[in-house]
Amino acid sequence: MAALTDQDFPGHVADRLAALPTVQAVTLGGSRAQGTHTPDSDWDFALYYRGAFDPADLRAVGWEGEVSELGDWGGGVFNGGAWLTVDGRRADVHYRDLDVVEHELAEAREGRFHWEPLMFHLAGVPSYLVVAELAINEVLRGELPRPAYPEALRAAAPPVWRGRAELTLGYARSAYAARGRATEVAGALATAAMDTAHAVLAARGEWTTNEKRLLEQAGLRGLDAIIAGLRPDPQRLMEALTEAEALFDTAV
Repeated sequence: MAALTDQDFPGHVADRLAALPTVQAVTLGGSRAQGTHTPDSDWDFALYYRGAFDPADLRAVGWEGEVSELGDWGGGVFNGGAWLTVDGRRADVHYRDLDVVEHELAEAREGRFHWEPLMFHLAGVPSYLVVAELAINEVLRGELPRPAYPEALRAAAPPVWRGRAELTLGYARSAYAARGRATEVAGALATAAMDTAHAVLAARGEWTTNEKRLLEQAGLRGLDAIIAGLRPDPQRLMEALTEAEALFDTAV
């Protein structure tokens, strides 16, 4: 078979995923869906299933790569997926349980959500991440809702995220900065910045699905200069935390 063009590639993958048992819809997400990709960007797909889904069916397609079991990526709303190479392209596939997605959509409309840890995400993820995907991703096969940002969530989410950031900075001040522990302070600053960025975007009613451009979106890239000036000196670390708090207050 001749190599697929970038125009034909997503449809080819979507057809194979949509044919798997219990799969109801397939989407394209990430930078490819938002038009911010570069030539070497990977391809992010999600398959939405109803009821039982067996990852063995995805393995049987024969694409090279690693296919996880359900729950292997920490459980919760982000419950697994695959890292694959398809037609020479890097392609990620995320599992999305429609029952879970619909529950979180209903929760978000009422201004309710919860926080979950997730590998590679400094601040973890909100349960409304799967709702954001519905709003942002491109539906390739099947039908899915396209929700607007709920006003109740705009009101409820920012103080939760800001509270997490404030607690993180307060702990860093007492447990790390006073002891001259620069590495720990740097980690706390990065985590608190991501929390604050989530607060900023929630207040705007702006969806986000990962942290890759979160600081830019929230106007918090100035934290780089603060972190660059860290050194294992208690006074300097205290000053850095104060500077970060001022930056975060301005952004919010």
